Amino acid sequence: MPPSHRPLATALLAIAALLAPGWSVPAPAAGPAPEAQVETPPPETAALAETPRLDELQEELRRLIGQARDRVFPALVHIHAVTVHYYGGQETKSNAVGSGTLISPDGYVLTNQHVTDNGRSFRCTLSDKQEVPCELIGEDPLTDLAVLRVDRSALRAPETPLPHAELGDSDRLRVGDYVLAMGSPFALSRSVTLGIVSNSERVFSGGPGGLGDEMELEAGQRTGLFTRWIQHDALINPGNSGGPLVDLSGAVVGVNELGGAAMGFAIPTNLARRVAADLIEHGEVPRSWIGVSFQPIDKTGHQEGVLIDSVVDGSPADAAGVEAGDLLIELDGEPVEARFPEQVPPLMKWIADLPIGSEVELATNRDGERRRASLTTERLEKDRGDEAAFRAWGLVAQEITPKMARDRRLDSPLGVLVGGVRGGGPAQLAEPPLSEGDVVRSVGDREIATLAELAAVYEELQAARDGGEAEDLLVRYDRQGKNYLTVIRPRSDEARDRPLELPKAWVGIATQPVVPRLAERMGSPDATGYRVTRVYPGTEAARAGLAVGDVVVALDGEPLSPRGIEDSGLLARRVRRLPIGGEALLTVLRDGAQREVGVTLERTRPGPDEAARHRDPDFELLAREVTFFDRDDHRWGEDVAGVLVEQIEPAGWAGLGGVRPGDLILRFGGRPVTDLASFERALEAAVEARDERVEVVVLRGARTRFLYLEPEWSPLPDDGGDGEEGGDA
Repeated sequence: MPPSHRPLATALLAIAALLAPGWSVPAPAAGPAPEAQVETPPPETAALAETPRLDELQEELRRLIGQARDRVFPALVHIHAVTVHYYGGQETKSNAVGSGTLISPDGYVLTNQHVTDNGRSFRCTLSDKQEVPCELIGEDPLTDLAVLRVDRSALRAPETPLPHAELGDSDRLRVGDYVLAMGSPFALSRSVTLGIVSNSERVFSGGPGGLGDEMELEAGQRTGLFTRWIQHDALINPGNSGGPLVDLSGAVVGVNELGGAAMGFAIPTNLARRVAADLIEHGEVPRSWIGVSFQPIDKTGHQEGVLIDSVVDGSPADAAGVEAGDLLIELDGEPVEARFPEQVPPLMKWIADLPIGSEVELATNRDGERRRASLTTERLEKDRGDEAAFRAWGLVAQEITPKMARDRRLDSPLGVLVGGVRGGGPAQLAEPPLSEGDVVRSVGDREIATLAELAAVYEELQAARDGGEAEDLLVRYDRQGKNYLTVIRPRSDEARDRPLELPKAWVGIATQPVVPRLAERMGSPDATGYRVTRVYPGTEAARAGLAVGDVVVALDGEPLSPRGIEDSGLLARRVRRLPIGGEALLTVLRDGAQREVGVTLERTRPGPDEAARHRDPDFELLAREVTFFDRDDHRWGEDVAGVLVEQIEPAGWAGLGGVRPGDLILRFGGRPVTDLASFERALEAAVEARDERVEVVVLRGARTRFLYLEPEWSPLPDDGGDGEEGGDA
């Protein structure tokens, strides 16, 4: 048992003795007992008499936890990432949160790869509440580990070394040892929970015959090839990912990765230490690969070695004559055995840790015959390829890795995989349409072998377009072994003003259909028609005296008899056939009596669907002008002016600053916003000024709110940049 755990163990044993059934602490005597009544206590009672008091034991436990907490808390960081994901054929930004640990005085942060996955920008909140930008140094999906580095130039005291935690020896952990899980659950401020180690070498078998090397946190991306997780019951929740698992000496023994149902799983630091060092040095983890997978021999009937479960065609093992079903007995003269699933990850790691290009001697057993072979290891390639969105084509494409080609049984990794198409976009409207899983081989007269080549073609075609309509593109692609041709017509996805309807006649009321069943429940079975739910103020309908509750049963003497909710627009459609400026005679039922109401017909008012819009690519929002119906719905008077936010990219500059759909923007960047034109001018001024902070005032419900956006402007062309912000490939 580690020395740091012994005081706690002694204390807990003492508590257990005190609380054991049948035991009680004797009450102190009032005075000296007569000598004849003094008895020699049994050994157990004598030991109990020396047990510390319960409050002292509690204080000792508190001291141990506090000591461990105080050693690590200064190095604990909260991570906020802006990430990009690809769904439905388009790029979507979102927010990700997690935890991490400073592991060096110069600002390296150890965390999970699933926290940084597809990250575009990162910020870390330190223990002293400073929030500073971070740089991604490297990721390793196979172990779900990543390293960030704090931008020390953004610190209040850039030259001061940062506090950092010690990475301990995870091999010393034993089942039952107490551990602390630290982090920022649900993006809240830092916290700590206490638990014990439940299993120090957990693997996920995935059921009978399954192995943990196929565990996936993301489709197509394995994790766990080399990992035996530390299972513990210290509570962890979303947001704790990447935070440290700490022993009672204050050493970090694991990186928390998964949790739920009172179970947590952490990556051991003895694995994380090597991965972090490689990421810092190389930006990746170089690993060897021989092209085999293993299965433990328990339940196979074999008595030695490890079963070679599969061999990849063309791999070093395949070239050396190794076959699936062989038993691997020796590696470089060292005996090999994996009887249980827990023994497979260390074997995989041993091979992966060999220098790439190493000569390895194998001894195998095939049907009782011993064989020897030698091979040269190759680089282990990544599982998943990079992705990019091609907006004008309405699709997402992905690089094809050798593993993806093998899994999909493709002839080669040449070409790019269609990861999804946007509904109603050019790729879906093509004849025949492109779909997820297709492999693009060429665009126009250009052969496409890689994602970078497709991106280059896209940029050239977009630049040649120069704001005009693009020419049709001939695309050649493969689908399930068949080769197809199709034509797509690129188009911009910029917001366009929706066409205004031709002016037609309108009565300034809102209605609901009164169907027979409703009329019967209202006490007037024959009063089918349209019940007035709103009379718009200032309209001819209001001046004519129509009121909420009136039921319009006829228009110009023609009965109105809606049969169901599908006839909701029948009255409006009939009104539109009439001339603007003419008079409509409405027969209404009010208080059980019919009356005739003449209403002068007005021209239709533009609704939200017809409102002018502006999509801003910098702040990533879509806003539109305020319509007559918006004012009525929100009870805004004529003195309320602005633009209405219709869409927000959650992780865009406006979204991160707190702007929401439905907000009415009153001021932007210190400039009043009264209509769409003034909003566009305010945006142009903000882009030109490139201020560190942009103040936005919005009306949300009945309250005004002051929001502060923090743009991350790209360098201007004169500063060596391209003058454009991010975007797709």
